[in-house]
Amino acid sequence: MGKDVFVKPSMGFWRTWALVVGIMIGSGIFMLPALLAPYGGLGLLSILLTGGGTLLVALMLSRLTKAIPKVGGPYAYAREGLGDFAGFLTMWGYSISNWTSAAAIAVAFVGYADIFIPGLSGNPVGSLGVSLAVIWLLVALNIRGVQEASIFQLITTFLKILPLLLIGVVGLFYTGESHVIDIKPIEGGTLSGLTAAAALSMWAFLGIEAATIPTDDVIRPEKTIPKAMFWGAIMVILIYLLSTLGVMLMVPADVLATSTSPFSDAATIVMGPVGAKFIAVGAMVSMVGALNALVLIGAQTPMAAARDKLFLLSFAKMSKNGTPVFSLMVMGAISSILLVMNYTKGMRGAFEFLILLSTLSVLIPYAFSAVAEMVLLKKVGKSAPRQTMALSLAAFAYSVWVIIGAGDQAVFWGFILLLIGMPIYAWLHIHITDEQV
Repeated sequence: MGKDVFVKPSMGFWRTWALVVGIMIGSGIFMLPALLAPYGGLGLLSILLTGGGTLLVALMLSRLTKAIPKVGGPYAYAREGLGDFAGFLTMWGYSISNWTSAAAIAVAFVGYADIFIPGLSGNPVGSLGVSLAVIWLLVALNIRGVQEASIFQLITTFLKILPLLLIGVVGLFYTGESHVIDIKPIEGGTLSGLTAAAALSMWAFLGIEAATIPTDDVIRPEKTIPKAMFWGAIMVILIYLLSTLGVMLMVPADVLATSTSPFSDAATIVMGPVGAKFIAVGAMVSMVGALNALVLIGAQTPMAAARDKLFLLSFAKMSKNGTPVFSLMVMGAISSILLVMNYTKGMRGAFEFLILLSTLSVLIPYAFSAVAEMVLLKKVGKSAPRQTMALSLAAFAYSVWVIIGAGDQAVFWGFILLLIGMPIYAWLHIHITDEQV
């Protein structure tokens, strides 16, 4: 299976940190101010709450990383604590999230590229061609090796942070017409509005678990991964609060609510058309960086499951560079199929559908990981700290809360996707033996 291929770990703190921050700051933040505009101050509060929940998940995953330092992250934790079937469902849900997220980010990339290639987003063939090209270029980069991909990730992460910080700082000191951010009355009450806003914010926070996936490629993973997740989450929370507040202060709420490029609109106010292009470049760099991170980790979870005989053994095959080349190719192929299928709905319809699948699919692994930690703590017995058990329960409750906020349609699709995975698991369980399949 190529399992004996050894490549020296090359990811220290900064590259692992860049993987976390790079995958979290993707396409979501560049639409977040517009999505949260109808909620006013509740939108900013939802960022704080969602960020706090993300920290809970990060702390939970950090503890699990120290206890179970295995490739696969949430998959490995669920399998260790809850058994093979839970591990498979976690892998299945997480893989679906990565495949759909990659396709969604490729779609969003075309939207910003339209500023430089007028009419691109309105041309289905051209849009599809650019989306596919971006995905396969990054698949090729990752096939070359994790070291090359992680260096690229570090560079794009620093580049994507700059325009977001710039807009946030400019907004705070903006001397033009400033706009009041109030708590808007929401149908169903404040709690209902806050829950709905948190579900929207969650898309921008996906990816905190990224550092737990390529454990074999991280230097001293038991120390590096927890530090990278914690400081990565702190950095993202601060950037999101600052940049979203800056945009909300500069752009009127009614204009912001209908905007398709809120950061570009804010930049236009203070810098003119040049500012809009500057932000567009920043957004494109951000999306390429996030997509690179998704490709990097998206191939690792199926590989880990294949090593454990819980997925097709071909996914465990490694190249001479130590990369799961077959798994990478499959990720590129499935993301491409999703793009082809959903471009028939138009760009906006494709993006919304892919976000729906991705968000729900990744929350399920979060919940499984939290329950797995509670089970593992129970096995420890009296020595298990009550505080740790409470934090695990809080991480699980947070995952469920955001799932509720995602709405009936998202829950429906999440349930259907889990059901689809069940017969696949049964077939694999029957047919996969110690022999190559």
